[in-house]
Amino acid sequence: MFWWNLMQPPRDETLRTLLSDLYPHNSSGDLQALSSQLLQILGPASAHADSADANHCWHRDDVVLITYADSVVDDAKPGLQGLRSFVNRHLQVFASVIHVLPFLESTSDGGFAVSSHEQLEERHGDWSDLAALAEGRRLMADLVLNHVSASHPWVRQFLRDEEPGRLCVLEAAPDPCWDNVVRPRSSALFTHLQSSVGQRQVWTTFGPDQVDLDWRCPEVLLGFTRLLKQKLAHGVRWIRLDAVGFVWKEPNTSCIHRPQVHRLVEVLRHLLTHACSGGGVVVTETNVPEEENLSYLRSGREAHLAYNFPLPPLLMEAAMSGSADLLNRWLSRWPQLPNSTALLNFTACHDGVGLRPLEGLMPQRRLLNLLIACEQRGGLVSHRRLADGDDVPYEINISWWSAMADAGVDPAHLQRQRFLLTEMLKLVLPGIPAFYLPALLASPNDLARFRQSGHRRDLNRPQFKAAALERRLDDPDSDATAVLMALRHALTLRAELPALHPDSVLEVLSVDRVDRVVLRCSHQGHSLVAVHNFTASRLTFDPTVMGGRDDLVWVDRLTDQQFAPRRRHALEPYAVLWLVQA
Repeated sequence: MFWWNLMQPPRDETLRTLLSDLYPHNSSGDLQALSSQLLQILGPASAHADSADANHCWHRDDVVLITYADSVVDDAKPGLQGLRSFVNRHLQVFASVIHVLPFLESTSDGGFAVSSHEQLEERHGDWSDLAALAEGRRLMADLVLNHVSASHPWVRQFLRDEEPGRLCVLEAAPDPCWDNVVRPRSSALFTHLQSSVGQRQVWTTFGPDQVDLDWRCPEVLLGFTRLLKQKLAHGVRWIRLDAVGFVWKEPNTSCIHRPQVHRLVEVLRHLLTHACSGGGVVVTETNVPEEENLSYLRSGREAHLAYNFPLPPLLMEAAMSGSADLLNRWLSRWPQLPNSTALLNFTACHDGVGLRPLEGLMPQRRLLNLLIACEQRGGLVSHRRLADGDDVPYEINISWWSAMADAGVDPAHLQRQRFLLTEMLKLVLPGIPAFYLPALLASPNDLARFRQSGHRRDLNRPQFKAAALERRLDDPDSDATAVLMALRHALTLRAELPALHPDSVLEVLSVDRVDRVVLRCSHQGHSLVAVHNFTASRLTFDPTVMGGRDDLVWVDRLTDQQFAPRRRHALEPYAVLWLVQA
């Protein structure tokens, strides 16, 4: 390890090189001062930080739980305390990592319009409550990089023409050079704010209450480094870079995924590695077409993890339509990624089901049918605005449980089986599985919350009263109890099966099939075949197509049922088998 470190450039030298790409007009002396200031904020690094980062690895029991701090409401406790109690009682196996969605003071957008980088929302508790939640597990938290609330101190300083905010807010004059900007919303790209020197036009990529930051100003990086230090000091080790692709704007470009964005991710990874002795994880969130999303993993120097955005819409469409051909085709070209990088595999999350990741993967007719099917199940469709002014579908807003309802007269018909099919499939994919708390609790569309707020994403952002939730989980016949029991069993098994390591190799044995998905997962000499029936009909399967030895039986590790190698066997509607040879 000593000799490995001798071969590496000094940490401050590496950081200065990265900073020079972000701030090319700054002198070498300024860059040296900035580098020193950043490292001083974070404190001294471990001598083995670089080596640990280079050898970063995953574990078979790594699972991410996605939740808001106040998802479980206990009137006697702040949100983080109530969440901790609930997770410790019911969700330990689902929560080796907990992604606590934005918990700082905010004014809108489910916490993503951050108004203070110092204070938590009072209803969530305080920094000590966050640290307590981290005991025995790792925490993931957001750096909302693109914007702050219109009430943030930087914005107020900008309007008074005061430092440091005067330089931190991104201002833009009306100009056709912005005609090619890629938008995630249909709201106005720019918003006029009244300042001490008159009206000023600022960028508001995500809406008028979310004012974009000017990352050309080093003070923005310094401010987020201070915030990073605060989160790390209270147990956070995984950092989610929210909407990172949008943070850098240049005239006459699409203003997304600019080269400076990739350098910024490298800088943040470098700082995290410095502060966490290599134990930190950078996660990029880019709800965009697949190759754009993977660009943050390809170099091996940027993100450790990226959200697997094509998975939710393809999986949802396959489950709704009973046709897994598009899903099979996509799985068959699973990306080869550098060491120490992987995909975060999820279905439901706090946002809607993104549609941009489907570009090039789903014919327009199938997409239209998907939108109709979701609307029939109580879902809504949000739009974004193109450069020519047209609005196009951007995401589907629906709870995953409601999306898995039957299209017939009885919505509950095979709903539980269909839901578990989708959740089980992601457990055998290379990478890290993630579960959204409301989905785990089989929560339907929250119509009351949506009607109260008018925000479409609130259909899938319910809150649960702790006492009522406990009664629900005490009921052995409730959907929530059944879902948790089945998935808890599967996750316990997954941690014991070497073939399901996050670094496994995936082979699709059903490329030409419409009715099923059959996957072979292999890692270090171990293999497992996962069989998924995507139809409401009973199918048959022949183990001979899965390879293996003809003289050994196949065993479903989920049930211990045995299958003779040279016979056809029944596959129940929406059934899942994890087959190994014994």
